Amino acid sequence: MPGDKSISHRSVMFGALAKGDTEISNFLRGADCLSTISCFRSMGVDIEEKGENVLVHGKGLRGLRRPDGILDCGNSGTTTRLISGILAAQDFDVTLTGDESIQKRPMKRIIDPLSLMGAEIESVRGNGCAPLHITGAPLHGISYSTPVASAQVKSAILLAGLYADGETRVTEPAPSRNHTELMLSSFGADVRTEGTTVTIRQAEELYGQKIQVPGDISSAAFFIAAGLLIPGSEILLKNVGVNPTRDGVLRVFRRMGGSIETTALSSGAGEPAADLLVKASRLHGVEIGGEEIPSLIDEIPVIAAAACFADGVTVIRDAAELKVKESNRIAAMTENLRAMGADVTETEDGMIIRGGRPLHGAVIDSRNDHRIAMTFAVAALAAEGETSIPQWDCVNISYPGFLEDLRKL
Repeated sequence: MPGDKSISHRSVMFGALAKGDTEISNFLRGADCLSTISCFRSMGVDIEEKGENVLVHGKGLRGLRRPDGILDCGNSGTTTRLISGILAAQDFDVTLTGDESIQKRPMKRIIDPLSLMGAEIESVRGNGCAPLHITGAPLHGISYSTPVASAQVKSAILLAGLYADGETRVTEPAPSRNHTELMLSSFGADVRTEGTTVTIRQAEELYGQKIQVPGDISSAAFFIAAGLLIPGSEILLKNVGVNPTRDGVLRVFRRMGGSIETTALSSGAGEPAADLLVKASRLHGVEIGGEEIPSLIDEIPVIAAAACFADGVTVIRDAAELKVKESNRIAAMTENLRAMGADVTETEDGMIIRGGRPLHGAVIDSRNDHRIAMTFAVAALAAEGETSIPQWDCVNISYPGFLEDLRKL
């Protein structure tokens, strides 16, 4: 599987802030992660790319310089939010923006806590979205409770906390992915986790590391679903990250009756990985909600598609966060699944899917959302007739080789 997107982003960011070199293998060469590389190059960081191997020559915590122009984060919410936490403490000012989708995504959720720490962040258009103008300032630690469980919000605050006087604490309503905490700790930061509260102390220095990026479970989810749905299938997916804050999709598919065996478990830099053996299975409907949602938020589209082929009813709730992703994924899934003949009801925070009706081919509006496009490539495999997905290039955001890998199977 291609490298994990979340871990690839962070390995470049933390390597840029570290003393010495950071060697990254199995880096994801998707458009989002390349946006992160571009932003740090603009701030004077020397980054060498040799295919999936990346070498970051770190500048240290205070080594970034003011870019000549605006920082362009492309379609990457991770880049936009995490880099804001870093920029808030620098000794220069900068404007960062992204594509049309990024300019609609909510940034007030990072502006508020970073401002409490002393940051000077302005939404240029006054709508709580990018472009953001950030003027670096001295920061102080805070204790902050996030209204939603979001690894991006938590990480922005923790990265600002690297520079802030004293301690910075972030408490979430439920655990979100913890890649930032694990990796910052391996780089030498003082990070502690108790329950859903993470505490970080101001850092003297970070130190370059060797990072083996595990395969991305969000990318693997499409092949897991395909393997479960297509009769006679058996697929071995190698070196997939199975961090417990990210592997909710495995738990849900197993609950639905899916045959997914975990073998060859390994660990590197605190990140567990495993081989997954997936076999075609008869699925049944389940309820999905509550504290499990943050561990599978990116996989809900493909879970919803699989639920259309399952016996009985699947209810997805507590997932309103899907409305502020690259697209409104609740609306996009409901509209496109109905176009294929599915019985789906959109709710305020999710969907109700009555499975068991045969699906047929359709023209899909992916809304330029990579996860929607790949989801319907999988749904099309299990549907009658031909499906067309015109806006396909968006897949390059996270999985440039998806179609090639699908053809191999």
